[in-house]
Amino acid sequence: MSMIILAPLAGVTDRAFRNVCRYYGADFATTEMVSAKGIYYKDKKSSELMDISSDNGAAAIQLFGSEPEVMEYAVTEAMKRNPFSIDINMGCPVPKIVGNGDGSALMKDIKRAEKVIHAAVRASSVPVSVKFRSGFDDKSINAVEFAQMCEGAGAYSVCVHGRTREQFYSGNADYEIIAKVKSSVKIPVTGNGDIFSPQDAKRMFDETGCDNVAVARGALGNPFIFTQIKQYLKYGEYRSVTVSEKLDTVLLQARLMLEYKSERITVLEMRKHFAWYVKGIPCAAYYKTRIFGAENILQLENIAAEIKQRNI
Repeated sequence: MSMIILAPLAGVTDRAFRNVCRYYGADFATTEMVSAKGIYYKDKKSSELMDISSDNGAAAIQLFGSEPEVMEYAVTEAMKRNPFSIDINMGCPVPKIVGNGDGSALMKDIKRAEKVIHAAVRASSVPVSVKFRSGFDDKSINAVEFAQMCEGAGAYSVCVHGRTREQFYSGNADYEIIAKVKSSVKIPVTGNGDIFSPQDAKRMFDETGCDNVAVARGALGNPFIFTQIKQYLKYGEYRSVTVSEKLDTVLLQARLMLEYKSERITVLEMRKHFAWYVKGIPCAAYYKTRIFGAENILQLENIAAEIKQRNI
């Protein structure tokens, strides 16, 4: 059975947001990207990013790194958290990550990538997946070769973002390369890229033949997309979300975050989420200015109440 997955997003897919997305239909979610080297050197923040204690066994821990022995240690530590699976990031395009030889840089060094996957599989007692891109640039589209290597190295599944590292998030995702990957391996393939609506998800399934779909930017301020995708795939239509539902959900997310973060940090981190939730409503620009000026939860609640009152 196909799954609709919340893809990892640095600074976004924290514990609170993962829980909200699963509430609205995500079959499972992936943590923010965690540095294997950070785990190896006992970095507190890296360890905190692996906290899936409230995910009820429905979260994958995503690790990145390019040193096999360090990855093996990090996976061993991740196993103590009882994840649903381990995901290895070999697709991150961020210059700092790539400059260290991690993320999508590994698409240029398949032999090293293979050693990293072998090490992860050796240390893991749960399935290991690998996320990567169509290639490093338009002159090296090697997703098919890379996927075949992942399969041979013991990966349970792969997730392909239909863009090169050079593209970052510009242009359109290439669904054709995802289809080629699907036809070249026997393991499950998850399609990723440009899933902003239920129709996009159906198109991904139809055009690529992929087994699962991963939603990333399309879930920003819109965890409802998971329910809507499932409704559309089953019935050919889906229910729209009201402004009131959006506001109730953003406050739910804030309350979930308050369970493990201070009010100050919660407000700082929820500002961007709140701004995403109000996108498209009347006077959104005005409300965003007020949201980014909020200093406590009460102020966020008052803004939500005002928006709700004006949009009854």
